[in-house]
Amino acid sequence: MLKENVNDLLSFMVVARERSFTRAAEALVNSQPNLTRAVHNLEAELGCRLFLRSSRGVELTPEGEALYAHVTAAMEQLRAGEAELQRQRELRSGMVSIACSETALHAVLLQVLSRFHRENPAIRLRVSNQSAPEAIDALRSGLAELAVVTMPPAPLSAPLEATVLASFREVAVCSTAFPLDSGRTFTLREIAALPLIALRRGTSTFDLYESLFRRHGLSYAPDIEAATSTQLLPLVKNGLGIAFVPDVLLPAPGIERLHLREGLPERAVCLIRRTDRPRSVAAAALETMLLSLQNK
Repeated sequence: MLKENVNDLLSFMVVARERSFTRAAEALVNSQPNLTRAVHNLEAELGCRLFLRSSRGVELTPEGEALYAHVTAAMEQLRAGEAELQRQRELRSGMVSIACSETALHAVLLQVLSRFHRENPAIRLRVSNQSAPEAIDALRSGLAELAVVTMPPAPLSAPLEATVLASFREVAVCSTAFPLDSGRTFTLREIAALPLIALRRGTSTFDLYESLFRRHGLSYAPDIEAATSTQLLPLVKNGLGIAFVPDVLLPAPGIERLHLREGLPERAVCLIRRTDRPRSVAAAALETMLLSLQNK
């Protein structure tokens, strides 16, 4: 079996291309005896002649022609691979897969992705919109290189690591047409008695409010459960109930903010990474841009 000796194969390829050991030695800045030795090594391993010497130089044998075709194709693939890696290092090629929760997308990620795309238009972005637990599972399984979610619903275990990027608060809102005096202050108990619209069960947002209501001795039983946070405001605007939404989504037409006596907890958007696996150059660049939010 032919051993993987790239130097011998390169020597063979240049001799075949130049049709001369002398010209090949000049092209490779090597000595003719070294090239002769490399070709003899290949012939010994393959058990056949690769070249025929003549007064005009050397000619490939049929076996040599067959090997030359494969070697040149392989070298082209190597050059193409090297060029692709160079493009990726220079952010002229590549793709980043990001898993994110809906709230994190609107609170932080959209503005960063907009800047990243402007600065690196050749990098493709694959964004999957999931609940926080689903986004973390995508990162853990290798379907995503980075995850951006609201504060993880449970402590993370190695090799996952969380970094807080930004904080935000949510506010209670209703439709301007909803029969409430939005100028006064409401208690959480009063809000609980009204029709509630919430993100679906299984999201960190649902878990947060279920825990908040429970601490105040209240039951959290939304009348409508939405799949995404962007569905909340249209449902509220059409008078279907009260919702808690990130303050970054306001102001919005037809929506009024309600004042609560009990303060709502501050929330955080986190970048989740794997510490046991290197990230692509493009993912590392996006990660750096995300981490720069900490200094703002």
